[in-house]
Amino acid sequence: MSEYDLVIIGAGPAGLTAGLYAQRAGMKVIMLEKLQPGGLLFWTETIENFPGFPEGVSGRELAERFRAQAVQAGLTIVTQEVKQIVWVQPTEALKWYSVKTQEREYNIHCVILASGAHPKRINVPREEMLTGKGVSYCATCDGPLFRDQDIVVVGGGNAACEEALYLAKFARKVSLIHRRDRLRADQLLQQRLKANPKINILWNTVVLEILGAEKVTGVKIEDVATAKRSELSCAGVFIFAGFKPNTDFVKGLVNLDIQGFITTDANLQTSRPGIFACGDCRLRALAQIVTACGEGAQAAQAARQYVDQLTGRTYA
Repeated sequence: MSEYDLVIIGAGPAGLTAGLYAQRAGMKVIMLEKLQPGGLLFWTETIENFPGFPEGVSGRELAERFRAQAVQAGLTIVTQEVKQIVWVQPTEALKWYSVKTQEREYNIHCVILASGAHPKRINVPREEMLTGKGVSYCATCDGPLFRDQDIVVVGGGNAACEEALYLAKFARKVSLIHRRDRLRADQLLQQRLKANPKINILWNTVVLEILGAEKVTGVKIEDVATAKRSELSCAGVFIFAGFKPNTDFVKGLVNLDIQGFITTDANLQTSRPGIFACGDCRLRALAQIVTACGEGAQAAQAARQYVDQLTGRTYA
């Protein structure tokens, strides 16, 4: 009853690598992606730590290279959002997964979840109301709109530091707000950040509220050490406070941790046989493009072995 051997949900680096490997193995594969191929990579200005690009590469270029190679291998990518996955077993011998989108339903032997993650909100007053009106989660998308203006960046990891450096190309001043007294970012990024005269770091500080009626005019902040509160004028607030996995559609189907990340075994299998996970939607120690690609290849191999056992078929 299955139309495909494998469906891959998500077209980021992990999903596209899985698609490439599965397609080259001769499996009948379809990829479902609700947005454009590339995932978060598509919105990253410059990648400097992916092997093979000593001068760095733009996220969009790398995303397009991943997509083009997978498509050239024969992978079919369909723009649809998966709403639900259901296990179907009408008889002892017949069993498959039904993957449902708004447009149609796919019957599948095996599933790879590569649905990625999205930026977290900091959940302060007017954050949602002013999103797109000065509040942003993507410096590449919106940074040029704030040329010669003051900008606030919230966060202390690699993403926050990378985006602060990018925004400094346009802004008059960038204030990086971090709740701790040290950054979590790589040392090289920290050195660049501290050497940039346009960037000012506000240590031990949190944003309590985003100010403005029709557009952002500033932020209300608090020093967590002294509890002193003040207001900081700015035209834009860029938030990089971590990521939330895109796993709501598999709640109750596979095991998730307290933050919603999918848990797997060493073979990348979830708590359900025939469902594997890779990339940013999966609980892992290091969330990087290079690790996502490795997981994608491993998930494809595991999926191939599962389908071999299920159907008694082998692939070239």
